[in-house]
Order: sequence, then C-alpha cells, then structure tokens
Amino acid sequence: MQIRHAHIQDMSSGQCFHLYRSIFSSSSADFRERLVKLSDEELDYLVSLIFEGMESLHCVRKEHVDALVEVVGTRLSRVKATELLELYKFAGD
Repeated sequence: MQIRHAHIQDMSSGQCFHLYRSIFSSSSADFRERLVKLSDEELDYLVSLIFEGMESLHCVRKEHVDALVEVVGTRLSRVKATELLELYKFAGD
C-alpha cells in the first residue's frame, strides 16, 4: 500500500497533525463523517500510526478524539477504541 501523508487540522485550535488523508473539520460531526469515509484499511492504518507514535492526538480536540474512538469502536475493535482513548488521556497528562 502506498502512503501519501497530508494534514488533519482542528480548525478551532489551529493545531494539526499528519495523517493519511486531508481531513479539515470545524465540527466533531463533520470530522466523524470524514472518518466514516475512510476504508477499514485506511482507518486501521491511521490507528496503527497513532499507536506507533508516528501520529499524535495531543493537539486534537476531545470531541474529535471521541468521534475517532466511536468510529474505531464500531468499525475495527472496541479494544482499539479503548486503547486510543487511554492514549489520549495519557498524552494529556
């Protein structure tokens, strides 16, 4: 699989991080809809980058992390979703 990095930006904070696709969003609902459009393979790849430390959740609003956790829990694994949430909480400490 060829990977093309782009930026995700949380428009409310001006913070950004690199991801597989460009996802610009001003609301958590819009962010969630953009995540839903990812294939399972793309979503799993994104999650693996986060767990490997190649992507970070520290600059992402809690509402957007909640949307990511919801989509991952529904489409991939509740265990991965819980681990993402724990990682987000740990990174915020």
